[in-house]
Parts: sequence; structure tokens; C-alpha cells
Amino acid sequence: MMGKIVQNLPSAQCCQQNRQFGSLYQRDQCAQFKNNLLLFQRRKLTWTGISTMQLHNMSNISQRHVNCNASTSATAVPSLGKVDFLKLQNGSDIRGVAVDGVAGEPINLTETVTQAIAAAFAAWLLDKKRTDSSKHFKISIGHDSRISAQKLQDAASRGIAGAGFDVVQYGLASTPAMFNSTLTKNENILCPVDGAIMITASHLPYNRNGFKFFTNAGGLGKADIKDILERAANIYNGFTPESLKEAEIKCSLSISKVDYMTVYASDLVAAVRKASGNIEKPLEGFHIIVDAGNGAGGFFAGKVLEPLGAITSGSQFLEPDGNKLTNSRELAWFSYLIKSSYLDQCLGLFPNHIPNPEDKAAMKAITQAVLDNKADLGIIFDTDVDRSAAVDSTGREFNRNRLIALMSAIVLEEHPGTTIVTDSVTSDGLTIFIEKKIDQIRFVVSKRIRYDAHLRLHFLKIYQ
Repeated sequence: MMGKIVQNLPSAQCCQQNRQFGSLYQRDQCAQFKNNLLLFQRRKLTWTGISTMQLHNMSNISQRHVNCNASTSATAVPSLGKVDFLKLQNGSDIRGVAVDGVAGEPINLTETVTQAIAAAFAAWLLDKKRTDSSKHFKISIGHDSRISAQKLQDAASRGIAGAGFDVVQYGLASTPAMFNSTLTKNENILCPVDGAIMITASHLPYNRNGFKFFTNAGGLGKADIKDILERAANIYNGFTPESLKEAEIKCSLSISKVDYMTVYASDLVAAVRKASGNIEKPLEGFHIIVDAGNGAGGFFAGKVLEPLGAITSGSQFLEPDGNKLTNSRELAWFSYLIKSSYLDQCLGLFPNHIPNPEDKAAMKAITQAVLDNKADLGIIFDTDVDRSAAVDSTGREFNRNRLIALMSAIVLEEHPGTTIVTDSVTSDGLTIFIEKKIDQIRFVVSKRIRYDAHLRLHFLKIYQ
């Protein structure tokens, strides 16, 4: 019997085509095998198409033969292989392979590499902000829904603590929220922090992961990332069993865990109410569907839109897909199953569609949901919630040029004379549209400036 593992899919989707990997889900027929999930059972999985005999045979395989980015214990000292840190740079981000299972893509973003990168960011931050030698620095860490997220968060925490900084873990978070944590003034939640790390690889496949860095000045540029990676290489080469153990001890004393996303969502609600003239439920009567793509954006439906009065029934893929495999033994088994071709799908593989608002299949999914539910609006997010698109009640998509044009029209109506920040890939039609509304238009080519501008405008609009 053949099949795949799926998570939290309605029965109507039992044979939904997975557009990302071209495989077919067949759930209900094999529900009787759901107890054959070994280490994965009692989690939010439904079934495997693996036979009972295959599962029995796998249970006899020694864990020694499993190769993945997971330590067998918290105190194990990893072997340090040679790493070309500069190859991890992806513009103003860091990206790498964190999970085994894809042919030709060996792991290069290990826990030890992550620890070195986080320590390097702390050192870089100290150099940039060395104004008060008595100040104790704090760095927040958040992540998206990938299966490697928890392990990398823990490794990054060891790197930060080993550098003498305090660590504030947020768990599942969005990229805009992480930037916002450097600006929020609330001592009860240890804000503002001096720097923030978002663990994400955006819409890339499940085996990838990476890092985005923030200060209260915005995101880092390419030169900053190169500097951090060069520092990380030196730190990594200087690691010893003793220094790694010391960092682990410091980490246990330096970590605070904060539910920042609940505070962030409440702040968004308060800001919208303020902007609407202090109306308690300004969205009352509006039917808005959210498609989070099994990423980190599912909170928008229940924690932002519903308190504002919106109806969110029909929203889909809100549950984080890869947030369940946090135990190193489970992660090891997951890697083994993938490598052994027993499973082609599991948690963290974004099983419904690629979480990318520019992907045709993703846009088709949100459009169909809007039409099926006769909703007024649909909103779709990428994995870490720093990109989105919209669909109106007729199924018309608002993405890229259309979305910027719509936002520009709203802003210019409320704030005449505003400068609109775009980038060099937008169309001439958008330029003409905006120039009809305003004479000021500025093209921002630098990815760093473009990204910082987006976050700053978002923050100013929401919290002004």
C-alpha cells in the first residue's frame, strides 16, 4: 500500500493534489494505520502508507545509522567539519541546508555553524552599539514553521549566551514582528531588544533554513552579512569542547521565553482601532479569508481579524506545518524515513501549496477559497509573513503592481504628498498610476533599503 503523511487536512481534501511535489494524498483509506507512526504517533499526523511489517523492520534499526542535524543529547559535542561560511550568504540574508534528505544537498547549516553565526552577530552588534559599557544586551530569536527551527533556535541561543548576551526566545514568530521587537517599548516583555534574529528560509523547500537579522535601524545589508560570516568562521574555528560546554551552561542561565506574538497581535488590533476612530470592531460584517500556507501567519485570522469583527470562516492552512518535530530523536527518525524513501512528505514540507504569494498554485488556492465561501477578501502570506497578496470578492488578484497601486491610492487619499517607495522591478504602468496621484516617486534598488523601507513604513503606519 502506498501513501503519504499529511497533517490536519479536512476529509474533503483526502485526495488533494500536492502541487509542490506532485504527489497525491490518500488519507482516509489508511486511517487504520495511524497508530503505526512509531515516534510520531499522538501528534497531529493522520497516517502513513508504510506497511506494518516495514514499520516493524524500521523499529529495529539502530539510531546510530541516522544522519541528520540533531544531536543525540543536549551535552553531545558535535564534530567540526570544514565550512565555507561565505557560501551561506544570500544577499542580505543567510541561507543553508539544515535537514538531510534531498540528494546532492548535504547539510551545511548545522547547530554548531548556527551557534557560531549567532555569536558573530552578537559580536557585530556589540561593535555597532558600544555606547554604554555597563549595558547588558538582549537579542530576541523567532522562527517560522520549519522542522529544523527549534534546533537552530536552541543553537543560536547558545551562541548568543556564550557571547555574554541575554537571549529572549519567541518561538513561532513573523519577520515583521522580529523587527518590531527592536522598537517595542515594554519592559514587561523585555522590549526593546538590541537585536533580533528571524530563523527562516521564506518559501524555500523544507530542508532549507536561514537567518534574517535586525536592529532598531532596520535589516542588515550585504556588507554586514559578509562581516558576520567572516567573524563566524573565526569563532567556529576556535570552538573547543570546553567552550561549547561553557556556552551551553551560560545559555541555561540566560534564556527568557516571551509570548511576543500575542502582544504583537494585540498591538496591531489596537492600532487598527485607533486608525478607524476608536471603533471597537471596524471590520464587523466583513468576511476575510486567510491562507497562511502552513507558515507563521495563521495568527492573523484569530488574533487580529476576529477581534476587529471580521468573519474568518473558510480560512485555510493556518496551522504551522513544521512545528511538531522538536525532539532530536524524532527529527533523526524523520531524516531516516526521508532518506530511505519510506516517506516523500512529512511535517515541515508545506503540504498544501508553496507558501509564496507569487506562486500560481498558491494564488489559485486562496482565490478558490474566496469564491467558494463568498468572502469579501482573501489574504495570503508567505512562510515568515513578510510578503502577502490579496484577492477580492470576484477572485481578482492583487499582487505586486496591483497591490502596490491599491496601497498607494489609499495612502495618497489619506496623506496627500506622501512619497511612495517602490523598487526597480515594478512596471511602467505602476509608475504612471502613482504619478497621476503624486509627483514624487522614488525607486529604491538596494534590497536592504527596500526591505528597511517596507518595515519602517509598516511600523509608522500601524503605530503612528
